[in-house]
Amino acid sequence: MVALPSLRGLQAFEAAARTGSFAAAAEELSVSAAAVSQLIRTVEEQLGRKLFHRINRRVVLTEAGVEMLPRLTMAFQEIGSVARGADAFRPRLVISVPPSMAMGWLSERLAGFIASHGAADISLRGDDDPVPFEHELIDIRLSYGPHYREHPTEDIVRDAVYPVCAPSLAGAIKSENLAGLPLIHTDWGPTGASFPSWRNWFEAAGIEPGRAARRGLSANSSRAALDLAISGLGVALVQGIYCAQALEDSRLLRPVARALELRQPYCLTIPERSARRDVVTAFREWLIEECRRAVKSPALIAASF
Repeated sequence: MVALPSLRGLQAFEAAARTGSFAAAAEELSVSAAAVSQLIRTVEEQLGRKLFHRINRRVVLTEAGVEMLPRLTMAFQEIGSVARGADAFRPRLVISVPPSMAMGWLSERLAGFIASHGAADISLRGDDDPVPFEHELIDIRLSYGPHYREHPTEDIVRDAVYPVCAPSLAGAIKSENLAGLPLIHTDWGPTGASFPSWRNWFEAAGIEPGRAARRGLSANSSRAALDLAISGLGVALVQGIYCAQALEDSRLLRPVARALELRQPYCLTIPERSARRDVVTAFREWLIEECRRAVKSPALIAASF
């Protein structure tokens, strides 16, 4: 029985014949030129036909090689087409979330979704509202508040903000002396929704903070405020969804119990063109569960007094 040439050997011949050089074929196939030469020599022995004339450092196709090359090139092109076609069936998912969520919270969790639901081509976007659903072909949008009633939108969870700080600052903090500590403020800017301020928190606690409610560091994103608090630079008001993990890991502490509920819920918006896709349905269910798990974390229930 005649041994059939290996696929690797045929690749080496096709690449060398197409490029006109063993060295170029070696670079394309990520092997040495000597390995290409040996692979081709083995193919020649198996076929019983000489495919190249080796003239000094040059290689020239024989008639047998010229006859064989076009059919082999077509075969490899067809294999490539099949492979690209299979890749086209990988599910594609365009996810849009607020920038603070894209920068840390969701990006740290996406591996869990892929591990449980399989590989997908995912585009993760950190966007402020409003987002261009059709222009960017967004499949699912998580937003603070119901911005997109023209598309199917659902409220998924309502969060609160919690005073949090690094353990190094937590020693003797009580509600009445928070005003004397460095405070970290979050301001989403003139186009964003209003974020609960330290003045709101002190008013809810029945405390008059004076000018202290306006002093300290200020950040324009919840993620930045969280990082400043973890760094020990002050006490921040941070959403539970963002700070739960840091509290569970003891990178942050809740020095006082009082929290302020956010005025609006987190909402999911899925355009009708995407709603029936399996990958979108799976991601929706997974994301809702992750959001609710964070907001209901036991670390958000107990405060350190």
